Amino acid sequence: MSTDLDLDYVLPLRWNDDDGLDELTGYLARLTRHVRVIVVDGSPGDLFARHADRWRGLARHVRPAAGLRFANGKVTGVTTGLLLAEGERVVIADDDVRYDLPALAAVHDLLARADLVRPQNYFDPLPWHARWDTARTLLNRAFGADYPGTFGVRRGLFVRMGGYDGDVLFENLELIRTVRAHGGRELRAPGLYVRRLPCDARRFWSQRVRQAYDDLAQPVRMAAFLSVLPALGGLRRPHRLPAGAALAVLAVGVAEAGRRRAGGRRVFPATTSLAAPAWVLERAVCSWLALGAALTGGVPYAGGRIRRAAHSVRTLRRRVGLARGPEIADLVRAVAERLDRGQTAAAQGDRRPAGVDGLAVLGEQLEVAPEEQGSVGAGRHGDGISHAGQLPQG
Repeated sequence: MSTDLDLDYVLPLRWNDDDGLDELTGYLARLTRHVRVIVVDGSPGDLFARHADRWRGLARHVRPAAGLRFANGKVTGVTTGLLLAEGERVVIADDDVRYDLPALAAVHDLLARADLVRPQNYFDPLPWHARWDTARTLLNRAFGADYPGTFGVRRGLFVRMGGYDGDVLFENLELIRTVRAHGGRELRAPGLYVRRLPCDARRFWSQRVRQAYDDLAQPVRMAAFLSVLPALGGLRRPHRLPAGAALAVLAVGVAEAGRRRAGGRRVFPATTSLAAPAWVLERAVCSWLALGAALTGGVPYAGGRIRRAAHSVRTLRRRVGLARGPEIADLVRAVAERLDRGQTAAAQGDRRPAGVDGLAVLGEQLEVAPEEQGSVGAGRHGDGISHAGQLPQG
């Protein structure tokens, strides 16, 4: 099938119902005109068969590789898809991520100078719980970068590093740190906005402690949230209200700084900054619950428990330096051989529809991760922002 971009799009999913099937099918129909789509589907048999029927001709629809059995099923899907990809440049995206064509072209172009590209998600539509969760995004942007549900990855490095550990909860951070540990180049694009559909409120509540558990992989951040409740509780009663108010004002101010970065006001309404105090209080409570879960065997996930949030960069670099590679690398290489993949072909020349400038959709900034300053040329690429949320209908 002819496509506009020499780009593979890997979508890992595992559904227990098909409430969003029609919408996702429409998205795949638009997506497949421009990129090669691989859906790695770990859904139960009846749902898998229904998906295969609906997506025939739209995507390469496969089961997760049998040789990969990670505690975090998303990593199984990502790894399977990366091993099956035909080209060097690959987008991996959760099933709720919705790219438009300019954003796809931008990721494609940025992968010419980086091994990992980190776009910025935003929710649309924006129900109350999505506004609440957007406060987390804004605070992350203020202090560095957010953790999106999508990345651009160079397949060659992924295969050389033997994939990444799938027995951790915070798989996004694990991927970022593994790329760094192997000397790969990460490029943050806080102005490259990619739409994301919000989950329902029930699922939102179910993820509160699990998301707080991720912070165990970032000890300074975890310690900061664990200190909030004791600090407020240790104040004498007359001082608690003013201290709480000051904390709320500070949270709103920091979130607003994140909202204003790289043209963020175009996609993040001002009300999302106002939700920051509620989110900080939620995280302060859930951090203690997450710590309790860590002390009692880990956080529940997909019928089991995952104990580790993510490995440190130091640990991953030590693994890379061992004469004998880690078991995960051996496993991924064995599966790659089983899938009968040869040497990856060099990426073809840029192929894009007339009028689509991949880099023109970026906001004010491109950022190389602090560990890689000087490795990648970062610069300004105009003020246009991609946030249409859908691929062209025509």
